[in-house]
Amino acid sequence: MGRARVRIIGAGLAGSEAAWQCAQRGVEVELFEMRPVRLTPAHQTADFAELVCSNSLKSDSENTAPWLLKEEMRRAGSHLLQIARECAVPAGHALAVDRVAFAAKVTEAISRETRITVRREEVTSIDEADQAVTVIATGPLTSEALAAEIARLSTRSEDTTPGRASQFPHHPAMNAPHLYFYDSISPIVEADSIDMSRVYMAARYDKGSADYINCPMTAEDYARFYDALIAAQPVEERDWEKLNYFESCLPIEEIARRGRDTLRFGPMKPVGLKDPRTGRMPYAVVQLRQENLRADSYNLVGFQNHLRFGEQARVLRLIPGLENARFLRYGQIHRNTYINSPALLQETLQMKAHPQVLFAGQICGVEGYVESIATGLMAGINAGALATGDALVPPPRASAFGSLTHYVTHADPKNFQPANITFDLLPPLEKKIRDRKERHRLQCELALKQFDGWLEQTRAIVAKA
Repeated sequence: MGRARVRIIGAGLAGSEAAWQCAQRGVEVELFEMRPVRLTPAHQTADFAELVCSNSLKSDSENTAPWLLKEEMRRAGSHLLQIARECAVPAGHALAVDRVAFAAKVTEAISRETRITVRREEVTSIDEADQAVTVIATGPLTSEALAAEIARLSTRSEDTTPGRASQFPHHPAMNAPHLYFYDSISPIVEADSIDMSRVYMAARYDKGSADYINCPMTAEDYARFYDALIAAQPVEERDWEKLNYFESCLPIEEIARRGRDTLRFGPMKPVGLKDPRTGRMPYAVVQLRQENLRADSYNLVGFQNHLRFGEQARVLRLIPGLENARFLRYGQIHRNTYINSPALLQETLQMKAHPQVLFAGQICGVEGYVESIATGLMAGINAGALATGDALVPPPRASAFGSLTHYVTHADPKNFQPANITFDLLPPLEKKIRDRKERHRLQCELALKQFDGWLEQTRAIVAKA
């Protein structure tokens, strides 16, 4: 069978990885990216794989769930993960990147790949009748025109959930039920505007190197900050908006409204961050993570918010060490859109009703940078297999890849919410292990063993073609 061209819509994390995977399998790719022809509310550049929220790709500690997913990605040949490591900045036990350098390197790598043709234009229609292989990786900020087109494809699906007029979230231009959450961007400050005499460097529990700036608060500092935060003016909600936040990415003011001490058990948790100058644990702590390789800017970890910019400046300057902070970017909230994947997708990320159309990234209901790249990798492998007539084999259930796709395709479609990779998604071990660290180690060992077997199987299929 001849090799068909694959069309990939969206050059974010998932789309860029999918395009690379197809190209490495000898498949010609058309990669569509609407920026800079049409911008989004959150992106600032036209580069591929731009990170718009934090710059962290989560824990690199062995035998954690994020580490397991990254290890599977490494073994499967993720190009974006490789670039992330080349652009890494100090972040204790986490993998964080210089987001500008990372996006620039991804753009350069994709642009020079001879099998990938980049088209800077907005896609507004999908012709399912022509049997072209299409990967939709438009992310959480899909344009309204394409969202309406996806809604059309979805409502024609034979697997539409009873009672739903559409399987796609509400956009202002669409008559469809709400199915989305709001995601957030943390503020960034200039490094030389931080009063280093009032802060200290440390990593929680001394895990990894002491790469985080820690702003310690007394009980009085915290009370002053909390009262100002609760009283701060939010951004005005639009008439068509209904704020439906993702539970793992709540704005700080929403967390604060749940109780006076909730921030101290959340993003301002001081546990494991003893101040070396006093030998004591502060009442509360605000952590700042290095934003780029030059170390001239830092982001406030977990400080996404929905406050007016002037209010942010006033409230955040109450944090010790940030009294004279210069903000390079304020926190923001933007809508993340996703399809109802359990009703629409197979474990191969193909649509049930239109198997030549695949979804990848946050639009398919995964949350997080690493998860988006991983689903892009899977969609790229599967799109390449469809284009060449090879068999598609879902990853094993015990693996992080398999558990992630199993969740987004088997969760309750009436209560579906995006998910990060966690051990809760992995199947339990046959033998009950009480020790959590040992249990996680054994789960990772089993996952990688089965994942390696799957890789051998998929590579054998390609070799026979």
